Amino acid sequence: MKNRILLFATCTSLFLAACTELQQIGETILTTPTGTESVLSNEDVIAGLKQALEIGAEQAASLSSKVDGFNKNDLIRIPFPEDAIKVKETAEQYGLGGQVEKFETTLNRAAEEAAKQAAPIFVNAIKEMTVADGFAILNGGDNAATTYLKDKTTAQLKLQFEPKVATAIETEELTKFWEPLISKYNTVTMFTGGEQINPDLQDYVTNRAIDGLFVHVAQEEKKIRDNPQARVTDLLQKVFGSIGQ
Repeated sequence: MKNRILLFATCTSLFLAACTELQQIGETILTTPTGTESVLSNEDVIAGLKQALEIGAEQAASLSSKVDGFNKNDLIRIPFPEDAIKVKETAEQYGLGGQVEKFETTLNRAAEEAAKQAAPIFVNAIKEMTVADGFAILNGGDNAATTYLKDKTTAQLKLQFEPKVATAIETEELTKFWEPLISKYNTVTMFTGGEQINPDLQDYVTNRAIDGLFVHVAQEEKKIRDNPQARVTDLLQKVFGSIGQ
């Protein structure tokens, strides 16, 4: 009989402890900048973070994929490949500066075309966000959501971007501008004893296009965190307004 009483008491204690823990998980109390308490449920946090990410991702994809989205944006414009910078210098010395400029423009056109594939990949990653992900992002730094999205989507973005970049390179006739430059450089190196260069343009554009996308995502995230006017829905106001700035 004593054993049964002891067992019942133990089970009751465990049950009450579990209930308390679930209640703490179910509701999170955060202090707003005004000092008042705001009760946020898990559902609020996840829905708010997903909404913020969706807005940021859609803006990033839209801004990057439009004409001159890369080419006229100094923050993300794709320059001449760094490991082939000697090619650029040699080409300019031989009066091919116009070819260099056209080549760089086509690099960026290829990135703009590839960026059109980003939105659905972002959406799929956002749908998979867990409660733990949500609170880590909410209380993280200015780019916590961007880091989450980058970790979740980079591999898929690269997989989807590579064939689009290849097509864009062909459509934009990138090789038409590249071949004279690399040919001139490699001809010169035959006499100077320098190393001949021919970088993987597809891989270069793919990686730089992905980097550029996340520059935009980070900018949009920072707006939502820092500027109440950028929180365009009641849910964003509630979730991000609960964090002391």
